Amino acid sequence: MTSENALGEYLRLRRGQVRPEDVGLVAGRRRRVEGLRREELAALAGISADYYLRIEQGRTTHPSPQVLDALARVLRMDVLAAAHLHELARDDRRVYSGVERVSDHIATLIDELNVPAFVAGRCLDCLASNQSARALSPNFTPGRNLLKQLFLDPAERRLHIDYAAAAAGVVAGLRQIAGGHTPDPRLDSLVKELCAASEKFQALWAQGDVGYRRAGTSHMQHPRVGELLLHRTRFPIPDSDGQHVQLYHAAPNTETATKLAELIYL
Repeated sequence: MTSENALGEYLRLRRGQVRPEDVGLVAGRRRRVEGLRREELAALAGISADYYLRIEQGRTTHPSPQVLDALARVLRMDVLAAAHLHELARDDRRVYSGVERVSDHIATLIDELNVPAFVAGRCLDCLASNQSARALSPNFTPGRNLLKQLFLDPAERRLHIDYAAAAAGVVAGLRQIAGGHTPDPRLDSLVKELCAASEKFQALWAQGDVGYRRAGTSHMQHPRVGELLLHRTRFPIPDSDGQHVQLYHAAPNTETATKLAELIYL
């Protein structure tokens, strides 16, 4: 996030998710906090409680990689979450304040593809799309925010039979962007808006998971052509500061391929 204490906020979040018994401690009956106490985390990571307190409170903003690795280990972070922690501690993070634009050659490429394709920006704004994508979902239209539509538009939720996996992947991908080289104030605003508007988003954001949903199959129920099993592929756009291309395509000679072709020409 672009908070002045993004590192401390993330550590506090993850600290609250580790139970004492997960790391060999006895919880005790008089425990008032969820997860680990600060002093417990510090001891298990091999640092002083005062030093950890300074990190969490934002008074020490760039701890060493060795300290971060120790904290990530105790907090049971996976590879992506640990990398996110290191990104939050970088001393060269600049705040993103630019306007997102899709390059002409990417826009042309999207139009020429014969499968649904769109370009999503840092905050998951749809920046460009082709006719096939808009036929698959009207929310794949430039100017709409894919995250808002997924959590606030009932029609978009009905489209995704695998909604739980789709929603979790999108939120984890957003947190990965939040920890990148260029924090974005608009992303903070979007997260606050959705936490207030959607309990589902708030719960997923509080999990602290990091990393885009892996390429795989998306299971959809389209209102016109019915059930679709589409391969989902994401391509980061080099030198775009966080944009990516999303493709949906069907296996050849399948019922989904036939339905997708019908949908495009309806």
